[in-house]
Amino acid sequence: MAWTVALSGRAQKSLRGLPSGDRRRIDAALVAMHADPLTGDIVKLKGTGAFRRRVGEFRIIFDIDFAARGVRVLDILRRTTTTYR
Repeated sequence: MAWTVALSGRAQKSLRGLPSGDRRRIDAALVAMHADPLTGDIVKLKGTGAFRRRVGEFRIIFDIDFAARGVRVLDILRRTTTTYR
């Protein structure tokens, strides 16, 4: 059974602002999350219920509703020294 992946407004805005090559890699990662959101380079973030998935120099920040089999993408960020602060 497939998972539902929904992007927040902030994530959609971040995705629109990316160069086309980076956008294609992130789109591929989002499509892969439909099958299983916990595959790939996934780490649970401390202090929150959120997870992050690494896609090159970008991070997809998301949370999971296991009961509804849904994934909500909160943000898509370029990894810097202040990404998780």
